[in-house]
Amino acid sequence: MKNSKLILIALVLMCASSFGQTVKQKRAERQFNNFSFVKAIKTYEKLIDTSFNKNYAMRKLGDAYIMLRQPEKALEIYAKVVQQKNVPSEYFLFYAQTLRANGKYDESKKWMKKFKEAGNQDDLRVKEFFKNDDLASAIFNVSEKNTIKTLNLNTKYNDFGAVELNDNIVFASSRDEGVSIKRLYGWDAQPFIDIFQVPLNNVSVEATTKIEGDVNSIQHDGPAVFNADGTKMYFSRNNYYNDKKIEDQKGVMHLGIYTADYVDGKWVNIKPSNLNSPNYIVYHPTISSDGKKLYFASDMPGGFGGTDIYVSDVNEDGSLATPKNLGPIVNTEGNESFPFIYEEENSLYFSSNGHVGLGLLDVFATVKNENDEIVNVINLGEPINSKYDDFGYFLSKEGFSGYISSNRKGGVGGDDIYAFTRIPPLTLKGQIRDAVNNEPIEGAKVVLARNNGEELAYFITGKDGYYEHLIERDKEFVLKGSKEKYNSIQNAFNSFGLEKEKELIVNLDLNLAPIEDVAILADLDIIYFDLDKSNIRPDAALELDKVVSLMNKYPGMVIRMESHTDSRADDQYNIDLSNRRAKSTYEYIISRGIDPARITKYEGFGETQLVNKCSNGVKCTEAEHQLNRRTEFIIVKMK
Repeated sequence: MKNSKLILIALVLMCASSFGQTVKQKRAERQFNNFSFVKAIKTYEKLIDTSFNKNYAMRKLGDAYIMLRQPEKALEIYAKVVQQKNVPSEYFLFYAQTLRANGKYDESKKWMKKFKEAGNQDDLRVKEFFKNDDLASAIFNVSEKNTIKTLNLNTKYNDFGAVELNDNIVFASSRDEGVSIKRLYGWDAQPFIDIFQVPLNNVSVEATTKIEGDVNSIQHDGPAVFNADGTKMYFSRNNYYNDKKIEDQKGVMHLGIYTADYVDGKWVNIKPSNLNSPNYIVYHPTISSDGKKLYFASDMPGGFGGTDIYVSDVNEDGSLATPKNLGPIVNTEGNESFPFIYEEENSLYFSSNGHVGLGLLDVFATVKNENDEIVNVINLGEPINSKYDDFGYFLSKEGFSGYISSNRKGGVGGDDIYAFTRIPPLTLKGQIRDAVNNEPIEGAKVVLARNNGEELAYFITGKDGYYEHLIERDKEFVLKGSKEKYNSIQNAFNSFGLEKEKELIVNLDLNLAPIEDVAILADLDIIYFDLDKSNIRPDAALELDKVVSLMNKYPGMVIRMESHTDSRADDQYNIDLSNRRAKSTYEYIISRGIDPARITKYEGFGETQLVNKCSNGVKCTEAEHQLNRRTEFIIVKMK
């Protein structure tokens, strides 16, 4: 009894530990997909130390190091990953690229060949991906999905830079509606830009109006961003203040950053920032949620190329401190512009034509290390980016929707505003249950694999029997369930056509059935009967007393009984005879005080389930026929 208690305590501790590791795995997934790669690394390392879902954690650990631009650390991880049994074949590709990044070109070719031979000869990543070495973007875009659509507010003119303010979309446009004298900008023959707004519940050209106040001038105004409480606006404008142009020596009026305050329903108190200059551009502001840092683009002297991304602290008096260039990881010899700071992920989004992308301007996101330093940038891929200019990225607070601007084909005018839905990886949820009593099973192992056998992850269920994991959309999978003293089972499913779904529940076909082998559990012999008899023989009574003793020892034990005959006599007679034998067995057990409710069924099967060759017309010995005259016990529940 003491040993049994110790074993029980150990099992409870094991289940509790496994459940805790499952929680850690969920946390790591959330951290990875929120660009918190430093935190994700620490969590994955803890999972590896406990050997929980070690193969999967190792793969994600290597991915996280790539995101942080540390291929030397990813290399030793991926070297182990590619040796895993049934590893997803894309890790041959990732390993090949990481080898290249570490100067191991010959070995890289070897693993690239393995990737192709694993059924990926036509994979576009083989043809396109290796042109730019952008492994981080490739890995991230495996799981990052977006849908995109144009908005009804677009016109034949330029519409861009959309953000949300309260219940409105605020954006810049050159539509010049309502102006009596049409003034065209010489560069593109478009009217000058103003700032407009449209209600979120009526996004249409007809419902669009200019914002109220003094922001819009006879020069370019916009796009704009707002502080957290919506009381202060930061916007781009030609250096035009107090009805005066501020020009450089060549007569060019550059763009600067201006502020406005929201007072009595209007934007007033227009002021230029102290960073503005008649000699260079300062524009495209974005403000941190706490209002303490302003990011912007500028071609001021000392940069890396055309326009670079800078950040300035916002002083208590509203002035801006000396700008800090974000450095060569963000900025290139090309143009970086339209920064957008997203506090929820501690990431900065921006557009660039200097980083390797799909076309002209592409949208990128920054990745930071444990010291809050930017160490990498990731291309957001299609459909956010296209072969044309893509810019003005905005993400809503909850992180599932936003806007971009683009001059891609299929639009209404020059630049158009598109709304996108940021689809996170699909969450697989399910529960593993006992097939007989429908109760959840604790401590079961559930393995998630692709339909080709590549193992993705596994889970150890807690008391509620639940499991949860992020999976790719539009793929085929297999779930396998197992536990000691239960039959293993597997269930195939897919994630096709679920673009609008956040969760996929798979559990109805993943129930486990108890092992139907009473001899193993109770050391019982089969109950045998004499020819054409249904009475309980003395030797059978001894075995039935064992059943009674076992059921008294385990009050939670529930059984069913199945009786059988040999092949002699006709089929219906044998069915009737076996039913009498089942009933005799049932009555004997309940006569010893066992609650009838603990015997779910007693049933006769006649000669339909013979255990040997002795069917009709086959000559057999009496001993061989005896083997078929039996009653068997199946434990359907055992606590």
